[in-house]
Amino acid sequence: MPLRGLAKAKNFTLGPTAPMKTFTENIHSQNNAVDNLRNTAKTHKLTNNSQNEKLYEYESQIKSSFDKIVPTLKEIARIQHHEDFINRSQSISKQNLGIDLPIHILDKSWVKPLDMRALYAWCAFKQHEKLSDNFFENDPLEGSSGSSNANDFETTLLDCGIHLLDITPCSDGRLAHSVAYVMRIPFSAVRRRSHAGALFDIENTVNRWVKTEHKRYRENKPNEAHKDTRYLKIVTYHFSSVDPLHQGCAAHGSDDKLAAKEGREKLLAFKEAVENSFCCGASVDLMLIGLDTDTDSLKIHLSSSDGKIDLENTISSLEIYNSTINFSKDEAEKEICQIISGSISKDQLKGLDKFVFKLIVNNISQIDYVKKFHKGSYEDIGHAERFIGVGIGFKEVHLRNLTYFAHLDTVEEGAPDLDVGVKIFTGLNVSQDLPIPVVIRFDYSGKVPGAKERAAKDCNRVNNAISIRYKSLVDKGLLHTCLTIRDRDNIHSAQIIGMSLDQKTKEAH
Repeated sequence: MPLRGLAKAKNFTLGPTAPMKTFTENIHSQNNAVDNLRNTAKTHKLTNNSQNEKLYEYESQIKSSFDKIVPTLKEIARIQHHEDFINRSQSISKQNLGIDLPIHILDKSWVKPLDMRALYAWCAFKQHEKLSDNFFENDPLEGSSGSSNANDFETTLLDCGIHLLDITPCSDGRLAHSVAYVMRIPFSAVRRRSHAGALFDIENTVNRWVKTEHKRYRENKPNEAHKDTRYLKIVTYHFSSVDPLHQGCAAHGSDDKLAAKEGREKLLAFKEAVENSFCCGASVDLMLIGLDTDTDSLKIHLSSSDGKIDLENTISSLEIYNSTINFSKDEAEKEICQIISGSISKDQLKGLDKFVFKLIVNNISQIDYVKKFHKGSYEDIGHAERFIGVGIGFKEVHLRNLTYFAHLDTVEEGAPDLDVGVKIFTGLNVSQDLPIPVVIRFDYSGKVPGAKERAAKDCNRVNNAISIRYKSLVDKGLLHTCLTIRDRDNIHSAQIIGMSLDQKTKEAH
């Protein structure tokens, strides 16, 4: 059953169709753990039910705003040649989507077929703009800097021996919610940079580590340099329990073992880079986590006997969930402690063990979230992203299958990530004659003179490079871009500075 409910619509020949998805009902191979999860109606005693309700309300609100685009445009397509078309179209769009449509596209409808591809992209960009405004103005996830949730979590991190948490999930849109939902971490308390296959840039991460340590020495933030805490780097790869051979990480050919192996290699290379480049015991802590994109459960890799990351030995939050579903809150916590370190109480846990405990408890809430609102595993087990996010930023995106991220400074260096995204959207959108909406973002520091202007130039530079690299798609109206910038030093939404859909200025003669 397609979630957007558009595939069976009749008599809508003038409008676009919905992007394709892969649904659970078409897959017949499920593991026992997922089956067990589906077959019980119980809620785990460690689950935060009130938080789950709030998160679902937000997810439903945002995704519905994007999923209404196609049926709205189909409704508009049917009245293209009616009297008062422009006013009627604007009224329909306002009522259904809460946005105005571009007049310079609508007013050509009497001489040629309405450019539905352009309207689709415009609507996607405007819905992202609304998402950004709401996120920064209203803090719907209650995780902004200075919030009680963020302050509490930052205190917890320090208590676990961590002064900065740096997470790299795969840029796959099925992991975009991994921080705020899957791990239940306030977004402002973590550094998140997404890369295809979770293969992060080592030099960039070393530079981030240097900046972090410098701030500790200069400003005692987040704590004093002499305190016994570490920079924790986490790689989050992903796999599919429902269709493991086809719905795993595209960057690794759906090979879970390869994804874990290469994630570990990146982590170890980062650690070695820090230790080789700096003296006096400089080092970092590492963690490798696998995310099941069907159930949102986690596999946390343990340390091997030589202190490295064990690819085979993991703690499964789903197995813990199923084995403790009938336990009381205290009994479940004791069991988790036993599994982690053999302790009988969470008060006995120290360092990273304490952090792992926190992750597992938080993830149990997410497992129940998927069980209650998505029948145990998501119906859209494959890609179903609504737009591609390119550049640096997108702090406001924390929803599964909403955005494919391509983190980059230049198209050349980020080409592998971007090419994967375009390939995904070729299947989702282009195959249905819908364009690929690409939001380009460069955050900047308003404290730095000229930073805003440089961010705008970066947007235009990347936009030009995209138009060249994907010229055939651009020329056919099958790829549109929206250029945005945001001052990361202020709690403000992203600002649109241009679109490929902007009305072209007539040349003077």
